[in-house]
Amino acid sequence: MCNDYRLEVDIASIAEDFDDLKIKIKMPEGIPNVEAREDIKITDVAPIVRSADGSAIGELVNRRWSWPGRSGQPIYNFRSEGRDFDSHRCLVLCDGFYEFTDPANRAQKRLDKWLFTLKEHRWFAMAGIWRSHPEIGEAFTLLTMDAGPDVAPYHHRQIIPLDRTRWADWLDPRIPAADVLQWLPEGSLEVRQVFGEPPAQASLFPDNG
Repeated sequence: MCNDYRLEVDIASIAEDFDDLKIKIKMPEGIPNVEAREDIKITDVAPIVRSADGSAIGELVNRRWSWPGRSGQPIYNFRSEGRDFDSHRCLVLCDGFYEFTDPANRAQKRLDKWLFTLKEHRWFAMAGIWRSHPEIGEAFTLLTMDAGPDVAPYHHRQIIPLDRTRWADWLDPRIPAADVLQWLPEGSLEVRQVFGEPPAQASLFPDNG
């Protein structure tokens, strides 16, 4: 499952795109620090837009990716099937996400690393939820579903990139989750192989919602 993603887009571009989409966002903690990062990994702090006060207005804040589960393992992915998510929704900002596969070259020790990006836009939002944890404060996790046609050759599950026309719907808890959490049309995602070691947790924790 997705345990590594990328965000190299500046905060001004992010704010401008939300404004173009007529999505109201607030920054209750000031302008968050959004530094360009090739790899955002489990337990890192990263920007999200979370639903605020049960409305469709979003709050742009920095939060930790994953909270500790009952066993102590990080909850970084969360299954979406059969759940309503009628509160605590968020948009997780990125411009690409990674999947890892067994190496095509058996002599190679590291896994093959694949970067997925969106064809039509420089950056996008993944569906997530957030919650408050007594030990670490507020944190977010990425929702998952069975893999669609663009991801299925690489993994049987996938995170959920949202079409821009559905961002406001995901922030609005009155909109049923099943109406929003859907695959993008086939061919929406581009994929290319990149190099680098997988995160330390890559093989330890499966889709754990």
